[in-house]
Order: sequence, then C-alpha cells, then structure tokens
Amino acid sequence: MSTQEGPPQVGGANRDGRSTVLHWSADDGLRLSGRMWPAVSQGTRNGGFGQGRKQKDEAPTLLCLPGLSRNTRDFNDIASFVQARGTRVIALDYRGRGLSAWDDDWSHYSLEMESSDIEAGLRDLQVGRFAILGTSRGGLHAMAMAARFKPGRITGVILNDIGPNIQPASLSRIAQSIGKRMEFESASDLAIRIAADLGDQFTNLSQAEWVKLAHQLGEADGDGKFRLSYDPALAKTLTEWEDPGKAPPSPDLWPLFEALKPLPLLVMRGGNSDLLSDATCVEMKRRHENCDVLTIPDQGHAPLLWDSAAQETIQAFLSQLAESTETKDF
Repeated sequence: MSTQEGPPQVGGANRDGRSTVLHWSADDGLRLSGRMWPAVSQGTRNGGFGQGRKQKDEAPTLLCLPGLSRNTRDFNDIASFVQARGTRVIALDYRGRGLSAWDDDWSHYSLEMESSDIEAGLRDLQVGRFAILGTSRGGLHAMAMAARFKPGRITGVILNDIGPNIQPASLSRIAQSIGKRMEFESASDLAIRIAADLGDQFTNLSQAEWVKLAHQLGEADGDGKFRLSYDPALAKTLTEWEDPGKAPPSPDLWPLFEALKPLPLLVMRGGNSDLLSDATCVEMKRRHENCDVLTIPDQGHAPLLWDSAAQETIQAFLSQLAESTETKDF
C-alpha cells in the first residue's frame, strides 16, 4: 500500500527559472516528481508543453537518474550547461526522494519498483528517444534499461561513478551513514557534516562549495530546520551492508554491462572514488570498444559535474550522439 504522505513541502525546486517541476503517477498511484530543463534553443515552445508533456521530441533529450538518496538538484549545473546548448533535460526523483511522495512500505524502495516508476514517467511525459546520465544507482538503472528497451530508444549512456564491479567498502560506508541523521540547524550545519564525512574524497572544495552541495542534498523545512531530501526508511534497504564483516559479496554486474555494448558509452570516475576503481574502468574499456573514461581529480563518489572538464566532455558526447542519430527515426 502506498501513501501520498511524504517529503516535507518545501519550495525552490525551480528557483533558477530554467526548469519546470513535473508530476505523474506511478502504476500503484504514488505521486512522483521530476524536473525538466527545456532546450534553450527551443525557447518557451518546449518549456510549456501542458504540465510538462509534449507530443513529439523536437530537441535531443538527456534523462538524468540520481544516486540512491539523491534528487534532481544534483543535476542543476550540468542540466543548465547542456540546456543552453540545445539539449532538453529531464531528471527524475525516485519514490521517497526529492519531491516524490514517500511510500509507507520501505521494501518498495527497490530497483525493480524504481524501474517501473521510470517507465511510467517516460510514458506519461511522452519521451521518445533519449540518452541517459546515471549517477551511481542511476547508472544501474541505465544498464538495466539498455537491456530491456528496444534498440534505438536509448542513444547513448553516461555512467557517473558506477560500473559492473562495486567496491564493497563503499557500500558499507553508505549503509552506515544513510538515514542516521536527517535534520540540521542550517545548510552550513549540514555542510560541516558532509565535509567531515567526504573530505577525504573531495579534497579541493571550498566552504562555499560544501554549502552548495548541502543545498543539493537538502532544503529548509517549515520548522526552520534543514532536512535531507529523502525518506529515512530508505536506510532499511541497506542493513545487510552495515557490518563490512558480514556484508554479502557485491553483485556481478558484468552480464548486465553487456547490454551497453551497442551504445556509445562515457564513464565519469572520481579520482578518489571508493566505489568505482580504476581497474574496473580499464576492464570496461577493454570489453566495450566505444567507451571513453574521464577521471575527475580531487573528487570521489560521485563526481559533482560542476567543473568545466566534466561539463564540456558530456556536451561533446551529446553532440556526437545528436550527429549520429539526427537522420534516424525511432
């Protein structure tokens, strides 16, 4: 049984003026949300298609799928960058995250249920052909979608710090932190906590950038506090990983990776990542003849995609996809 109760009602989802909040219903009726950045070259014609829907794609579309406990705000910078260069961006909040409603059954916070929700969003928003940018968990969805979608629907995939071999220590680190503390006095208070937890991976962020990251992870609530933007029950999905000595082995995702072989692939890896190893990236390139890897120095899991090197590399990848698909019909 699902519920429409959930995230604290907070503002600012489209405060930059460049994106529109989208809503649709999951197959079980749960209210889901996302955001759309219309291609700037399309003007308001693509920006105002009803409630975020349009009958036919007129600009290349990039579907952005966030990490486990993250939300569409993680894509603010990269979406604005490629939006200004002619790409429409749609980012989705999984159930229990961001502006999507929470589910009263925590077991529904699963890859299987999220897959159904993603397809419901694509169907309701009438998205035809698209490329995918998947951060961490979003990259797992990208691989699974490549396996089950008909050829030609997905034009290319960008994996942000995720691959077929996940380092177990990273899963334990995430399991030990997620859902443990949800409320903070301010964004600056949360920034201090994030810097303490991730400072060994993100070694070159300024205080202002830690606060910027805090605003991506959470928002002010109606009680004057600053809260992380996910259902704390999400932590229950990771309990088996909390004790590294008792954690199960990481799943073998190499068979799933095979589905990406027909598609252009770009892998972004944080140079200090504890989840995606350099050795895994080398093996991905060996197995996939059309795979490029960009390592982002001084960043860990997962790269923030704020820097010019990451943004320009992603834009170049999208431009190549547009050139190779513009004469093809789906």
